[in-house]
Amino acid sequence: MDVFVIPIGLDRYELYCEVSIEAPRVESAPSGIIGRIRHRFAVMLHQAEERQRAGAPGASSWWARLQEHAMAWVAERVAEQRLLWNLRRESSVIAAYPQDLTYDQALTLIRRTLQRDYERHRAWLVVDSLLLIAVGVLALLPGPNIVAYYVAFRVMGHWLSMRGAWQGLHRITWTGRPCEPLTELREVASLDSGAREARVHDIAARLRLRHLSTFFERVAVRA
Repeated sequence: MDVFVIPIGLDRYELYCEVSIEAPRVESAPSGIIGRIRHRFAVMLHQAEERQRAGAPGASSWWARLQEHAMAWVAERVAEQRLLWNLRRESSVIAAYPQDLTYDQALTLIRRTLQRDYERHRAWLVVDSLLLIAVGVLALLPGPNIVAYYVAFRVMGHWLSMRGAWQGLHRITWTGRPCEPLTELREVASLDSGAREARVHDIAARLRLRHLSTFFERVAVRA
């Protein structure tokens, strides 16, 4: 697995990867509430990945449009947490970093980012777990429990992100390689939107990272 240390401006960095989430295995019906939530979560992640890869079809009915909006939201969450969720299964990772950094500097950035993410998702896991218990009473009402599903999705997402961050901090063996195109990204954030988009698309094509442009625009705006 490759992880890219993306410079956002002069002294800010984000970690990025493009690894598809595997389709859930169809063996037997999951048992228990936790098993059903985990299975539904895996199905939604895979569907969101497929949606992002193929593009969203036109929706004809209000229900189809509502589902499209829901899957678009899930796809955004997948994009944001793809790195951490995939790190859970890795034991060795190659970090690609700008040429004006040393490997030790890049590794320090990676560990600092993973520690920050671990602490952030741990805090939100506690909050959303308590919220899930609170909204669990809605399960007694007829009809789909949309609120509980939403909170359960957040709980599972924070849990997987925590596990991925912990794996990256304590279990994964990191190696590194300098990457010239990443160095060029450092000053791209300061360009106007049109010039920035063109440069990022060019760099993404050279790196063969299909969704880097979307990711960069999102994090550059937040910077």
